[in-house]
Amino acid sequence: MKEYYLEPLAYYLQTTTNSEEWIVFFHAAFVNHKMFDSQVQYFKDKYNILVIDILGHGNSINDKTGATIEKMAEYTNNILVKHNIAKAHFVGVSLGAVIAQDFANFYKDKVQSMACFGGYDINDFDEQKQKANSAAQMKLVFKAMISIKAFAKANKEISAYTVEGKEKFYNINLEFKKKSLMYLADLHKLINKYPKQPKEFPLLIGCGEFDLPMEMEIIEDWAKKENCSKVIFEGAGHCVNLDKPQEFNEVLQDFWNQIGK
Repeated sequence: MKEYYLEPLAYYLQTTTNSEEWIVFFHAAFVNHKMFDSQVQYFKDKYNILVIDILGHGNSINDKTGATIEKMAEYTNNILVKHNIAKAHFVGVSLGAVIAQDFANFYKDKVQSMACFGGYDINDFDEQKQKANSAAQMKLVFKAMISIKAFAKANKEISAYTVEGKEKFYNINLEFKKKSLMYLADLHKLINKYPKQPKEFPLLIGCGEFDLPMEMEIIEDWAKKENCSKVIFEGAGHCVNLDKPQEFNEVLQDFWNQIGK
């Protein structure tokens, strides 16, 4: 992939002449675009690919811009405009699922489809679950402030299930900077900011069978309220694409194939 920069985001493009369709990937918290290495390798000859380092992650760190995660939708749209991307399939894992949905709140006409894993409906998130989620995140943040290495070691245990998934997450998490925590402080401002509306694009939601019990409950509740497809990955934890990359890729491909019929 070739790296680009459009203030304040670093992003990566992999293009092909075999397709006019685009995929946009948003990674989980505390890692970066490398989380989707397996997906880029699998889809590089089938789709054009855009992978974005979410603000405060990877190379999307610039203390002088006054940038905020609240504007990720705007920053992302600037990239799409620059590269003449009219529509795309959006894929988000964990934090990435939040960012993808927030983009759809502003630019739904540019969403060809959406797939969210290890996430929740940001326009209809239960207040009690939101508090529990925030409390769990604060415990992780405290560890990160002390030591990124210790933080990454603890984080991999709740972010992946397989040995391979944990190792991949750990190695990328080590690149996270303590100062980047400030960018996540405003994340809560994206939750329940807009009223819930029916999705005007195909939606796929899912998680791993060994994700936190609360996440399984969230996905089940979300699926009952939304016209969507649902998948539970066997043998996977929170970051399903790291635990089960091949199955993850095939699920996405099947989802997009169904859209095309």
